[in-house]
This record gives sequence, structure tokens and C-alpha cells, in this order.
Amino acid sequence: MEKAINLQPLQGLNIKNEILAGLTVAMTMIPESLSFAILAGLSPLTGLYAAFLMGLVTAILGGRPGMVSGGAGATVVVLIALAAGHGVQYLFAAVVLAGLLQLLVGVFKLGKFVRLIPQPVMYGFLNGLAIIIFMAQVEQFKLPGSGELIQGTAFFTMIGLTFLTILVVIGLPKLTRAIPASLVAILIVFAIVTSLGIETKKVVDIASVSGSLPSFHIPEIPFTLDTLKIIFPYALVMAGVGLIESLLTLNMVDELTGTKGKSNKEAMAQGTANIVNGFFGGMGGCAMVAQTLVNLNAGARTKISAFVGAIAILIVILVGAPFIEMIPMAALVGVMMMVAIETFQWVSFRIINKFPKSDIFVGMLVAAITVVLHNLALAVLIGVVISALVFAWDNAKRIRARKYTDEDGIKHYEIFGPLFFGSTTAFLEKFDVENDPSRVVIDFKESRVVDMSAIDALNKITEKYTRSGKEIHLRHLSEDCRSLLANAQGVIEVNIQEDPTYRVVPKN
Repeated sequence: MEKAINLQPLQGLNIKNEILAGLTVAMTMIPESLSFAILAGLSPLTGLYAAFLMGLVTAILGGRPGMVSGGAGATVVVLIALAAGHGVQYLFAAVVLAGLLQLLVGVFKLGKFVRLIPQPVMYGFLNGLAIIIFMAQVEQFKLPGSGELIQGTAFFTMIGLTFLTILVVIGLPKLTRAIPASLVAILIVFAIVTSLGIETKKVVDIASVSGSLPSFHIPEIPFTLDTLKIIFPYALVMAGVGLIESLLTLNMVDELTGTKGKSNKEAMAQGTANIVNGFFGGMGGCAMVAQTLVNLNAGARTKISAFVGAIAILIVILVGAPFIEMIPMAALVGVMMMVAIETFQWVSFRIINKFPKSDIFVGMLVAAITVVLHNLALAVLIGVVISALVFAWDNAKRIRARKYTDEDGIKHYEIFGPLFFGSTTAFLEKFDVENDPSRVVIDFKESRVVDMSAIDALNKITEKYTRSGKEIHLRHLSEDCRSLLANAQGVIEVNIQEDPTYRVVPKN
């Protein structure tokens, strides 16, 4: 994310780029959707339906041009245990409920909270995701079921075709950007394999991709409280994972394109798409980082490419299966490996010596959790929590007090830094109640009272001075603080012109 990709205005729309980008996205999404569906023990068509439905609905309703959604592994992995233990109908019901939860997040405008995710967490998330994408491609070099590498000529053939794909993806943009390099690479490898009759792994070796239009059906489950207890935890986790990955992808596209997406609108689109998935036999999903990068790098700048990609997947399901099934997996592996390389934030290595050690730790931890557990939501949540704790600890150490006694024998404490739950102990330790003179002033002009723990600390210190028979004055406190102090009578100097308003608690 070092350089921005300038979005073309609508007047300068390049329909050819949008169509070609959509076709390229469809090519890369099909094998991934198949793989995730098979991993979850579902019909391959369940994955293709998810890719089609997620792409179509979010292209129409979504708030982020250039972003692609589909049947993502991050969300379906959450539901594997549910499908295995209770059946696919429970999975569909959980997808509907997850979509409803996501829709509510958008309706109540809670999507903005993704802004709380720090940059080190973003770096860790993207780096971990890049490693996952790359390792998933390595799996294609193994024999199905056994986990052993393909041997002999088949192995070297696939390696050679993969490197050819990578070379085309790297080299073609240096000659022309008129056609997406990923699509050209896939077509070149397909042509070579077909014309020379080369034996190599193809899409058909994973699963068949032919089928019919998805049909509406209500999940066949008992509509009882016990059923809700079963599906709700899975739906909640899926909704969280899907929203975090989608909104992080939205933020990534914002940075790449230098524009601003609409997080709440995107949350509603993702939720609606998952509801539709559950009723039409899809496994659900969310925004897909890899396909979004393929889309942008192929020149897409509007929602048209995502729409074209979704329709292309539908056409493949209905009539194009014989052609798509013959595409060499090496071509798709090469494209996705390049996506992984481009997703990885290499800039994080160059600036690592400029980061605080805590940020470096957070970034590496998020990447590690993402890679080891494949749980993007948990990785991001842990990263945010640790970053918040580090921030609180750093600010807790900033509370200071300048002390002096004036010519009238009054002891002054001038407080600097935020007073909040993390700094209250240090704040209370700065006062010498027993040895202070009969009159004491605590000045908060350079401080800020942040939360109820701070209010409690003020109550405690005024109580101590009052019990010692000493006169205490608190200066420059907000109106909220004054109203919340239990023993405020006679201890606070009120100066309306100078007192700040912090809004510690909302007014009724």
C-alpha cells in the first residue's frame, strides 16, 4: 500500500477494463470457492452459489466501488463444525442469522468502529492473510487426500506453468496495461496446455462446476429456542469475522485508491447478501482481499467489474463449465501467488526500526494468529485489545504534578496529563495529605478527567483532605465533574469562563 491507485471519474469509465477485470476475478474466485466448499464438506455448487450471490448483491447494494465479495474461507471455516454436527440446513440458517446481524450493524451505523483498528494490526492482518493465500496455493501441488507432493514430471510441469504465469503477470504491465495481465496469463497457459496436450492438474480435478440456477428455500430446521441456541453462536462469530474482513478490505481499498468508502452501507450490503445466500443455498461469505486486489490491479474502478464477475460465475455454472473445468490449476495458482506477494506489506520491514516495540509485537502477533488459527476476527480482536492496553499504559505514565507553595502558604498541585482508570493510582500517590498545609489547591487546567475511575479518585482525595480538617480547592473542572463529585460542596472553585466541558458522561 505504498502508492495510491487513482480512481477514474465516472465520465472516464473504461468499460473494457471493467469487463476484463470482472472476468479475471471470476476465474480466480471459482477454484477458491470450490476448495472452501469441499473443505467444509459441502457440495461444490454451494461455494459457487455463494460466489455468485455475494458478488451480485454487494455489487448492487455495496458502498465500495472496486471491492469484490464472495464465498470466503474466513467465514465458512467458522461453520464447518455446525455443518458436520447438525447438517447443511443448520448452516444455511446460521448464514441467514449472521446476515441479519450484519444488516443491523449497518442500520445502527456501527461500522465506523472499524476505525479503531490500529495500523500495526492492519499490517499484521494483511501479512498473515498474504501468507495464508500463498500457502493455500502450495496445497495445490499435493495429491488430494494424502497430503503428499505430486511426484515426477507432473510436479515439474506444474511448477513450470506456475512460473510462466507469474512471469506474464509481472512482465505484461511493462509492455501494456490495456488488458489485465492475470487474464492474459491464464489464457496463455490454457492455450499452451491445450495445444500441446500437456497433462497437468485442471479445475475439473477439484470438482465439477456445472449446475442450475439457485432456487429459493427456507432452511429445513425446527423453529425453536433450542435451534436458536445452536445456531446463534456460529452466526455471531461468522457475522463478526465477515464484517471485520469486509471493513478491513474496505479500508485497504480506501488507502489504495485514495478515496473513502461507506462502511455502514457496506455492512448492510454484506448482511443482505448473506441473508440471500442462506435462502438460496449458498454458504455465505464476505469481501475477499485477494480478489479485490486482482480486480483493482486489472483496472477496475467501479461496481461494474464485481457485477460482471458474478454474472460470469453464473454463466459458468449454467453453460461454461466444460471450458472452465479445463483451465490448468497452475495458471490460477500463479495468479494467486502474485496476489499474495502484492498483499504482503513489504513496507513494514523497511520501517520496522521506526516502530515502537509494542507495535512490532502487535503486528507480528496478529500475523501469527491469522496464519496459525486462520481466524481473522480473533487475530484482529487480540491486536486491538493489546494496542488499547499499551496505549492506556503509556498514557497512565504521563500523569504528572508540579508542586509549589505560594506566599500565602497555600500548597498548589498543577496536574498534567490525562486522569483515567490507568493513572488514578499514580495520581493519588502524588499528594502528601498529612504534611500539606491547611489550604491546598489542585489545578486541572493542563489535565483532563476522562472517566468514572477518575471521578472516584477525586472523591477519594477530597475525602482525605476533608477528614484531615484541611481546606481543598479543585480548579478548572468541567461541569460534569462538579456534578458527579459526591463531596463537591465547598471544595471546587467555579470559574465558568475557564472551566472546560469534557462530557465525562452524557447529559440526560
